Amino acid sequence: LAVIDPDGERLTFAELEAMANRLVHGLTGLGLKADDPIIWCGPNSVDVLVVLHAARKAGLVAVPLAYRFTADEMRYVIADSGAAVVLVDPEQAGRVAAVRAALPAVRDVVTFRSPEWDALLAGPSTPPAPADGAGGQMIYTSGTTGKPKGALRGPTDPEYMAALVATLRLRPLQEVHLTTGPLYHSGPLAWALLNHVLGGTVVLLRRFDAARWVDLVGEYRVTNTFTAPTPLKRIVALPQEVLARADLSSMRSLVANAAPVPYALKQEIVARFGDGFLFEVYGSTELGVDTVLPPEEQLARPGSCGRAVPGVELRVIGPDGAELPPGEPGELQVRARGTFRGYHGHEAVPDGWKSVGDVAHLDADGYVYIRDRPGDLVITGGMNVYPAEIEAVLHEHPDVLDAAVYGVPSPEWGETVHAVVVPRDGHELHVDSLEAHVTQRLASYKRPRSWQVRAELPRTESGKLLKRLLRAEHRVSG
Repeated sequence: LAVIDPDGERLTFAELEAMANRLVHGLTGLGLKADDPIIWCGPNSVDVLVVLHAARKAGLVAVPLAYRFTADEMRYVIADSGAAVVLVDPEQAGRVAAVRAALPAVRDVVTFRSPEWDALLAGPSTPPAPADGAGGQMIYTSGTTGKPKGALRGPTDPEYMAALVATLRLRPLQEVHLTTGPLYHSGPLAWALLNHVLGGTVVLLRRFDAARWVDLVGEYRVTNTFTAPTPLKRIVALPQEVLARADLSSMRSLVANAAPVPYALKQEIVARFGDGFLFEVYGSTELGVDTVLPPEEQLARPGSCGRAVPGVELRVIGPDGAELPPGEPGELQVRARGTFRGYHGHEAVPDGWKSVGDVAHLDADGYVYIRDRPGDLVITGGMNVYPAEIEAVLHEHPDVLDAAVYGVPSPEWGETVHAVVVPRDGHELHVDSLEAHVTQRLASYKRPRSWQVRAELPRTESGKLLKRLLRAEHRVSG
């Protein structure tokens, strides 16, 4: 099988191929040609996978639109992309309709499972002629610092992909993949399509639900998935009666990315489920997967996200552009045969060293340790404090589910450290307990001087923390 929707249909590869071919012919009838952008929007579904394969066959540039966006956020991405056709799930169709009048470039909006959708699929299932253009994906970045930008990615380099498959221990014709995250995010999207390239089955979880995830892994003998740390936190925090029925014995490659994976979370996963399947990778929408930390090194290399994938080069540079020695933090740069062509509406990115701005250091063995983004650095009394280090310590507290740390203005110190924490379900958090916890583990200048306890943190659905929203809330509240 190519696709399993646990609540709906199942498709063989032949059936998926036929649907994708029909859709190519239907989209051609709407006037789309190679390298044109096409917007798709909706939770994980068979329809979304059909669109992705059809776009590839037609040489179109597929543009995922986050289904969690407001109508105005959708309007911005649709308008910025230049797409003339929007394909949308019924759940999100109303939001697109609400801004349709502000999108003069859009010729057609087609809702999945509507008569118009059926008409697109009414044509022949014969393979279309080879596309003239390269096509690809245009994935809008999460917008953690402002408006999202469309990152243009072309076809994947086969040698790089073969190296990545081998490093992650994926097996052609033997994989069963579960969609933990939303397919509009680059990681879950890439993993689902990679599993189809390998001849594997994709099991669709429409939206993440921790208990449902546990059941589907056992029911379908899932072998791999891709996830941000936040869903993993939800899984290990499930009630004991749910965890008691969990069976992850089939899992061989659970890949975590999109945000640093706290060491305490790794310890909990290994203690509950075993230590043979957890991978951490470093990557980005723009630069793909660049490092891998395999299961046997998860607890042996605290704080590391691994070494370079074969064919990928890494270096750390200082403000003057000079390469820094092992142990010195600076801007992490990547050089590889990547697919990133640049941001839509901006100049193309030349080949060579590239960066998304992360601060990191390399050790003597080439392992990468992400410190933070430059804008997240806290300078208190002239001392540099990396919030990621403090967040990792807070995650070790048994009552903490999630944590965020950032700097707030101080007339005495310039900035002081502020921490926002989320309790685990059924637990209470007390500042005295948190202060005692960090006092044992952090130098005095790194410890939070102010605290907030709240029900959840603002994160993108891919798991990235939106600290700009927390800072804005703090400024308003004083």
